[in-house]
Amino acid sequence: RWSLSDHTIGKDPQAVRTGQRQNRGMRTRLGCLSHKSDSYNDFTAILPDKPNRALKRLSTEETTRWADSFDSLLSHKYGVAAFRAFLKTEFSEENLEFWLACEEFKKTRSTTKLASKAHRIFEEFIDVQAPREVNIDFQTREVTRNNVQEPSLSCFDQAQGKVHSLMEKDSYPRFLRSKIYTDLLTQTQRRLS
Repeated sequence: RWSLSDHTIGKDPQAVRTGQRQNRGMRTRLGCLSHKSDSYNDFTAILPDKPNRALKRLSTEETTRWADSFDSLLSHKYGVAAFRAFLKTEFSEENLEFWLACEEFKKTRSTTKLASKAHRIFEEFIDVQAPREVNIDFQTREVTRNNVQEPSLSCFDQAQGKVHSLMEKDSYPRFLRSKIYTDLLTQTQRRLS
């Protein structure tokens, strides 16, 4: 239904209705974001493989090993997927994404690609007001800025180390207590019974 109001006078009724639909869609998306979920279903939705097949491959032993050390978690693709799902519930997945980007960057063999990849990572994660800025101190940011001017495979090592340490001390313990991890552990244990 179209009605006249102060903000619609002189506007095309079709454009107004389209704008209202877009606003409703945006409210729905924002509503989903504000609903902080922390469930096993969030994890299965982002698994690298089909969820059922992936869960059949995942053993209780592997899942339990993730609690042994943060590096054990990061060395397992389903561990990374579960941790990413958890970080999304905390709106801090940029830390993991930066760490993974650095790991991928270290595999770069082409010197021409090295510079462009280094600048892309810096602009996306390190630079002040970067779209997915990670939380590092000023000194580390400046050292990294200088390193990127003459990029090498180790130019992000200091920043990556700080982010790794932050995740290990802060996010990782919360992940181990999260519903995502405990539900996943329970699921793998149920398959054994």
